[in-house]
Amino acid sequence: MEPKMKPTDLRGILQYIPRFRGKTFVIAADGAVVSHANFANLLLDIAVLNSLNIRVVLVHGAAEQIAELADEQSLKPSNLDGNGITDDTTLKLVLAAANGLTHEILEGFTKNDLRAANANAVTAQPLGILNGIDHQNTGQVERIDTELLQTLLSQGITPVIPPLGFDGEGNTFHLNSDSVAHFTAESLQATKLIFISTEDGLQNEGKIIRQILSTELIYLLTNHPDKIPSNQRSKAQHAAEACENGVPRAHLINGLVTEGLLAEVFSNEGIGTLVYANEYRQIRPAKKTDVANIIRLTHEAMTQNRLVVRTEALIESHLDDYFLYEIDDNPIGCVALHQFSDQETAELAHLYVKTSHTNQGIGQKLVEFAEKHAQEQGLTKLVTLSTQSFAYFENKFDFKEGTSDDLPPARRELYKSQSRNPKILIKNLP
Repeated sequence: MEPKMKPTDLRGILQYIPRFRGKTFVIAADGAVVSHANFANLLLDIAVLNSLNIRVVLVHGAAEQIAELADEQSLKPSNLDGNGITDDTTLKLVLAAANGLTHEILEGFTKNDLRAANANAVTAQPLGILNGIDHQNTGQVERIDTELLQTLLSQGITPVIPPLGFDGEGNTFHLNSDSVAHFTAESLQATKLIFISTEDGLQNEGKIIRQILSTELIYLLTNHPDKIPSNQRSKAQHAAEACENGVPRAHLINGLVTEGLLAEVFSNEGIGTLVYANEYRQIRPAKKTDVANIIRLTHEAMTQNRLVVRTEALIESHLDDYFLYEIDDNPIGCVALHQFSDQETAELAHLYVKTSHTNQGIGQKLVEFAEKHAQEQGLTKLVTLSTQSFAYFENKFDFKEGTSDDLPPARRELYKSQSRNPKILIKNLP
């Protein structure tokens, strides 16, 4: 699998640098990713982030290494990922595997001229007895030592955090690395939380979810958990909860993809799954400076006669009718809502979503926004004209085919003067 954007494209990277400079990313890498040959490339990606003054905290798991150690010693571990029971024998395996892996990571940083340190930053407490079962040496995060982490980061040192926590009595607990990363990102008010595994992204019934609102993901996990593979639910849960608690966005990507981290961070499309808080996606009114962007965004569709050709002057003259859907301040989709003088009808027009972001529900959100906006204006009918997408409006939004008589007089005359012969679709608003 190749990244959709080559991170060497400096123009693509430069637009993100001011937004991310001085910010903190928390990266959580599974043990299977750390032991893979591509981890060397991942360290190079982290070096690039550091060079751009993006501060990185690396949390790592050790499930694969625990399993390997157990196999070498002919032992059966009670728990690999910190979500189950950790007996005394397994805790010894966890300590050996996690500490050994941390050392390997620090060696890798040194080879890339990066400064890193093993950070004893997690205070933990026992997970305790759940449903009558004592989880023994499995713990849960109680507190993150943000002062320690901030001190290291301010000195250009990358903290490396293993899946281990300690209490005030000197006891050690096996922690779930996804949980550690989640609470670390919250505590540091990180800009991004990035889960790196050997999966291409979060799956829903076998299909990769490219973007999903955190509240929607929580609903899915709560009401339809079987739709998400069991081995991905931990990351999904912690990604969603982190977004609900102040982390703007979380990513789930495949760590075996060369330059995958940079492709995810420095492009709108990314390579995996983006979980985002409400404020990350927005539909906003267009401004005068957006006119050229609207033309660039929809140029191909206008050229191919999928949209009516509109000049910059025409768009600017009706600018109050246009709305943009953005990702990272970049326009990904647009829609226009033209209101007629009869004060009852509006036309939904110039609906477009960038090809790289189709089939992700963005068009649906734009249409729903336009409907809601029309209702708020006291309108009772919505019309749209389409040569190719009429089935989409009929099946998704209950538009019905109409005739030119359904159009307001001014729009009717314009319709008759054009040669495109689009279908006229009508929807009565409640």
